[in-house]
Amino acid sequence: MSRYNAKETEPKWQEAWNTAESFRAVPDDREKYYVLEMFPYPSGRIHMGHVRNYTMGDVVARYKSAAGFNVLHPMGWDAFGMPAENAAMEKGVHPGDWTYQNIADMRAQLKPMGLSIDWTREFATCDPEYYGQQQALFIDMMGKDLVYRKNAVVNWDPVDMTVLANEQVENGRGWRSGALVERKELTQWFFKISAFSDDLLDSLDNMDSWPEKVRTMQKNWIGKSTGLQFEFKTNGAPSGFEGLEVYTTRPDTLFGAAFAAISADHPLAKQLEENNPEIAAFNAECRQLGTTEEAMETAEKKGFDTGITVTHPFNDAWELPVYIANFVLMGFGTGAVFGCPAHDQRDLDFARKYDLVVTPVVCPADQDPDTFSIGKKAFTETGNLINSRFLDGLSIEDAKTEVIKRIEGKGAGAAKTQYRLRDWGVSRQRYWGCPIPVVHCEKCGVVPEKKENLPIELPKDVAFDKPGNPLDRHETWRNCACPSCGGDALRETDTMDTFADSSWYYARFTAPKAETPTDAKEVDYWMNVDQYIGGVEHAILHLLYARFFARAMHATGHLPKRATEPFNALFTQGMVCHATYQDPDGKWVNPDDTRAIEGGGFETLDGRPITVGKSIKMSKSKKNVVDPDDIIDQYGADTARWFVMSDSPPERDVEWTASGAEAAWKHLQRVWRLCVEVQEMGEGDTAQDAALEKARHRAIDEVTKGIEGFAFNKSVAALYQYTNTVSKSDASKAAKLVAMQSMAQMMQPMTPHLAEEVWAAMGGEGLVTGAPWPQVDESKLVDDTVILPIQVNGKRRAEIEVAISATKDQIEKMALETPAVTRILDGAAPKKIIVVPGRIVNVVV
Repeated sequence: MSRYNAKETEPKWQEAWNTAESFRAVPDDREKYYVLEMFPYPSGRIHMGHVRNYTMGDVVARYKSAAGFNVLHPMGWDAFGMPAENAAMEKGVHPGDWTYQNIADMRAQLKPMGLSIDWTREFATCDPEYYGQQQALFIDMMGKDLVYRKNAVVNWDPVDMTVLANEQVENGRGWRSGALVERKELTQWFFKISAFSDDLLDSLDNMDSWPEKVRTMQKNWIGKSTGLQFEFKTNGAPSGFEGLEVYTTRPDTLFGAAFAAISADHPLAKQLEENNPEIAAFNAECRQLGTTEEAMETAEKKGFDTGITVTHPFNDAWELPVYIANFVLMGFGTGAVFGCPAHDQRDLDFARKYDLVVTPVVCPADQDPDTFSIGKKAFTETGNLINSRFLDGLSIEDAKTEVIKRIEGKGAGAAKTQYRLRDWGVSRQRYWGCPIPVVHCEKCGVVPEKKENLPIELPKDVAFDKPGNPLDRHETWRNCACPSCGGDALRETDTMDTFADSSWYYARFTAPKAETPTDAKEVDYWMNVDQYIGGVEHAILHLLYARFFARAMHATGHLPKRATEPFNALFTQGMVCHATYQDPDGKWVNPDDTRAIEGGGFETLDGRPITVGKSIKMSKSKKNVVDPDDIIDQYGADTARWFVMSDSPPERDVEWTASGAEAAWKHLQRVWRLCVEVQEMGEGDTAQDAALEKARHRAIDEVTKGIEGFAFNKSVAALYQYTNTVSKSDASKAAKLVAMQSMAQMMQPMTPHLAEEVWAAMGGEGLVTGAPWPQVDESKLVDDTVILPIQVNGKRRAEIEVAISATKDQIEKMALETPAVTRILDGAAPKKIIVVPGRIVNVVV
């Protein structure tokens, strides 16, 4: 064919790969390479972000396979979660039916992309075979004391009647219902992630193949701090509350204390509200705030003066008022703090509101301690202590040490290391999730289900006509026999946070049909994931939970020690962006519903002017989306793959433009035309061409380095250059056949269908997908000649190409024979010629 036809070619080669089982991963004696992209949620449609993400992984997988590795490149579906229940309520369908239909639709969209995926390993986290093994893991983790149950304050959605993770609280409201979120105390299941706090933190220092920003985000989330935990003596408190224990990371600021504050959920606050309606009302108001840091920071700081005071540990005559405050949470420290307004903005805002004393106790080096004061902004930088008796003049760190020493000497407290990281509450009051595999028995208590009874499958006959968890109302499912005594018992109706589903799927891919969570032989061969690829939005929770699960799975015998850090390398890709369009009414307009105006600009199809906005992440709400199906139908999958790899470095955002897609398509057409031209050349001379050979090896070198360095755009640029060189070369057909075969091998990771077609046309043996990666001859990378600029009286006039081995005399002779220099000399001899070898020639007239 003279014109490359993607619609005919791409399905043909996909079928050839399927027939050959080109991507089937089976352990053998080769070195393995496991590449994994974060698996998708089955929303029903793939988007251009998916195209970019999975193309990146595919480029790596195909290259590593060609380089001789045994590659594992699997695909699955992160399939549990609230959107399916939402669809069930809105559309009257079962969450499972909705989910599996979406999976089928998305699989049908992904397969035409030509991804080198081993589809035999595919699973969805809502498959009973998968979540049954997750239940087995849960039971094993219970046996290792990594799971427990306790009362905890949670975000509660009063409309959906479920616990919400902090990330599901938006501006104080439930992400789905829009209801004001409340703080509520419930009995919850927890994973003991805190048991690994130090290990999770320390090992980040050795993870050099992770982005620094991701490691920093994880370190901040774990939040290790060393401070002081001590007890204030209380005055006027109810019996049993003679002391108030607080934790602080700034013991150096004790002499700047203006108040103490406790959470509305602190035992003292609960005691006080029993006999004081005003306190009860204030506490209830506090509990309407979520538990997120955002909620704490953005809410107006409010307090209730309890009338109780505490005595300063270094001055018995100094009493501080005790407030119940809406910005103090029980989940952090002890649920009680002291406030130093001068050096904490939150405390300063509170102090100004309630007219409390603001005493600076840390002074910057360039300020006079006698005149230094605090205005609207707290001073949080470094300095030396002032207004602090025995601490005056000390640095912050020295002051901390001194305060801790004296408090410990008084027996009032001790230094303590705390972590921001809290144990992971996994209970969710919803249906579409992995059932927690325990039973509640009046005689035996909380009992894990027997493993032979797993999976505990979700019942199919549920209704979503009422708020709350339908499992609570399903008596035939909930009523069961106790696994211990055989008596009547009740199943746990909470299901697991869906973050659990995605916290171990990488291990399950090594043996997706195993009758235990992992198969020892398979997991030992395939783990770790050598290259993990996904969005930076998952940099904290998903990756942290996955790291925790790997440690828990090692502790329970399901992963080897080396896999406790499951991802050897991590790459976070940029987003796919597109310009936004708005009509005169300010409504968003889909790009397909616009047309270009002659002379520039755009208009709607009915002729109204369009305002073109900045390029942002593709979003359905902004209607700036491009449907991958449309692109593949119009141009073919290879064009989409080539474009998302070519336009910018993969860690940065890429802007999708129609002109860019068109340019990518035209280049691929050019490669095919070049292939046809070579086919049509006469046989003639069979000699290789030295210049073309050098260009071929240079291209191999640059494309290889680009892929290995995750600089795919550089690989693409090198292939553009190589195409130009081959096109302009007057080498023999034999030489160009070799050049084009290498072209096919190098393009195969990016544009596998076109590469197969070129490979076949150029006489390549078998499939290019199975061909080895072309090797570089290092000697061909050494230049035989060098370009030297020629300056006359310091001004550049010409340049010459000389052999690397040229002598000084030969270079001088060539320079003087250059027309530009001859014209300036006009028959006269130069005063001086200076040759800097390999750099420049200076002629002085």
